[in-house]
Amino acid sequence: MLATCAADGGQGDVHPIANAALAWRDGRIAWVGPDAALPAEYVMDEPTSRGSSRTLVIPGLIDCHTHLAFGGWRANEFVERIQGKSYQEIAAAGGGIASTVAQTHATSSEDLIDKCSAFLREMLSLGITTVECKSGYGLTVREELRLLRVYRDLAAAGPQRIVPTLLGAHTVPPEMRDRREAYVALVADEMIPAAARDGLAACCDVFVERGAFTVDEARRILGAARDAGLAAKLHADQLSDGDGAALAAQVHAISADHLEHASDAGIAAMAAAGVVAVSLPLATLYLRQPPMPARRFIAAGVPVAVATDFNPGSAPSAHLPLALTLACTMQRMTPAEALKGATIYAARAVGLEAEIGSLEPGKRADFAVIDAPSVDHWLYNFRPNACDWAFIDGVEVYPPA
Repeated sequence: MLATCAADGGQGDVHPIANAALAWRDGRIAWVGPDAALPAEYVMDEPTSRGSSRTLVIPGLIDCHTHLAFGGWRANEFVERIQGKSYQEIAAAGGGIASTVAQTHATSSEDLIDKCSAFLREMLSLGITTVECKSGYGLTVREELRLLRVYRDLAAAGPQRIVPTLLGAHTVPPEMRDRREAYVALVADEMIPAAARDGLAACCDVFVERGAFTVDEARRILGAARDAGLAAKLHADQLSDGDGAALAAQVHAISADHLEHASDAGIAAMAAAGVVAVSLPLATLYLRQPPMPARRFIAAGVPVAVATDFNPGSAPSAHLPLALTLACTMQRMTPAEALKGATIYAARAVGLEAEIGSLEPGKRADFAVIDAPSVDHWLYNFRPNACDWAFIDGVEVYPPA
């Protein structure tokens, strides 16, 4: 079974092909369809498929929301939340993002690269071929650019595709809490132009939430990002309804992420503007929150992507297949809906839907071979890893040679 995950159709339309064949040349898909219809010109090429009736071929998975580069961990906060402390209480006591910022500042770029490389190897083994990577644990111009350079170096080393996102507006650093306007100006007037000038970021993200940034502050920052040529993304309506979904529509963001508390009006605005909603069920699980109402978004015509939110505090796991299973169990998405959310809709959430995210002629030959007879069985029969092979540009990258 091969799921092309083409964009047409609804959230659950992954366009499966039984007894399929896939052919590629020069890193791009040349043909896909039933094995019996494989054109003769491809028959003598290298093998175009592997497996048996239990084999599922899917587009390479795309994790469209991670905070990959960080120093240290925050296992103590995991315990504190179990004991009843809220996310906001932990942050007010010096934990949360500020804690990771301090640990990241104390970690060399070389150590960050080594740590991220280990994460990426683990993700590749799961069939994850593209990873969006946010900064946000620097909160100074120098440190934010340093994190983006870490991502640039990781992208150059390969094999995964890296989509770098500037998240200088993750939170206001403690030393500038009494000078919020000055920090917003720093992000808008210095940080964004520097990242764009050096080609270090493709997107710009803002955390719109009580205790983070207001709608007006986010609008200024994202306006600067637009002027610099960066695509807009938002952390929105995670802990409360802060009109983040509506703002995402107003600024024509490519995605709004979290959205556990998005209003009906915000959902409708996203649908009208074509904004992708990114579900992050691992964060919901760890924070013990009501999950994002995926069915409301789908019913409204909003494409729903699924990602991990991998970070050391609220989602300390990079296991995207687990996030997909949680999207099914916690958000009532079908396995096919979840898969489309980690392929073509995730590609759209990082602005790469013309290149990756589906198995169609002309696109990059990024795909994974899963030991399962169907999408339903794969996400129902959860295992540590069901991925047998992963390919990027038609080259086998997992298992390692």
